[in-house]
Amino acid sequence: MRILHTSDWHVGRTFHGHSTLAALAEVLDALVAQVREHAVDVVVVAGDVFDSATPAASAYTLLDDALLALHETGATVVMTSGNHDSAARLGFHSRLLRDGIHVLTDPLAIAEPVTVHDEHGPVHFFGIPYLEPAIVRQHWIDGEPALRTQAQVIDHAMRLVHEGMAAHEGRSVAIAHCFAAGVDVTAGLEREVRQGGLDLVPLAAFDGPDYVALGHIHGRQQLSDRVRYSGAPLHYSFGEQHRQRGSWLVELDAAGLASVEWLDLPVPRALATLTGTLDGILADEDLARHAEDWVCVVYTDAVPQHEPMRRLRERFPFCALVQHQPAEADAGDQRSYTQRLRAAVSDADRIEAFLEHVRAGQGASEREAELIREVLDDRVRAEALV
Repeated sequence: MRILHTSDWHVGRTFHGHSTLAALAEVLDALVAQVREHAVDVVVVAGDVFDSATPAASAYTLLDDALLALHETGATVVMTSGNHDSAARLGFHSRLLRDGIHVLTDPLAIAEPVTVHDEHGPVHFFGIPYLEPAIVRQHWIDGEPALRTQAQVIDHAMRLVHEGMAAHEGRSVAIAHCFAAGVDVTAGLEREVRQGGLDLVPLAAFDGPDYVALGHIHGRQQLSDRVRYSGAPLHYSFGEQHRQRGSWLVELDAAGLASVEWLDLPVPRALATLTGTLDGILADEDLARHAEDWVCVVYTDAVPQHEPMRRLRERFPFCALVQHQPAEADAGDQRSYTQRLRAAVSDADRIEAFLEHVRAGQGASEREAELIREVLDDRVRAEALV
């Protein structure tokens, strides 16, 4: 049996104020083509199907189009809800779907698998929706210790998976949406993810199934041969720009996991981060290759520049983010701003201390110092006339 593992579609998400619907539609079309090309039997979507609990109508349209296209390949689709999804809304939507498309959002039904057969027998897919401890513990409170962390609720959910495995002979796949131990924290973490005791799930929690398809992390991750994140199919932040986009092609044979292969997905528009002075970036001919990319500019001028976004978009039409980060000044004077103010004798000294503070160590230019002296002299003359 061939399984395509994908996750974190985030249908409806914007990229620095720009819609991603058209780009995501292009990528999902390519994913459908891969399903057809590789004769995939089951497509697993491990949570965060939508980016919002209240998606717009256009987001539902894109999802319906993608699911219909996957259905037409002959593949079965098994999808779970993530922390961005409304499990109730996604679950209600599942009633409108046709046979072969399964949306698993009910924490009380974790032990009840979706079963798909191949020539070697049944494969059971156990879907674990995103589990918020404060919400799900009311369902599992009888006979259970306090469920207050992701580790505790996933541990309980996996016990339900093991109960289901014991009741159904055959191979098994678990699907979950969480932050598992061993993740590379530079791989494109979700906005709400924290690396700490509350959200971290031990890798050992996922022992048992032949394959575990995880979602929640936007970069691909291999935590073990049988436990992996596919990452998001589209870049949703500049922090993800160097991470490949794609999905895992998983093959099960009669004994269980046989092989896993990475399938790249296209990147509709590349991402680039450019660093330097604003004038330098605007004048650098080598940067012309980024004219059609999403661009983040980090300009290092000592002082903020006038209308940097407007000027940059004249050369880089898809400049999406501008950040001002002054270059590190020569650290000759290690005094704090407060210490400099206390040492200042005159108003001119205080102004100089302020400028050095806001300009990362660079004080007034010669022309600025001349203007400051003129203003201070005018004030002294005006006070003398009072």
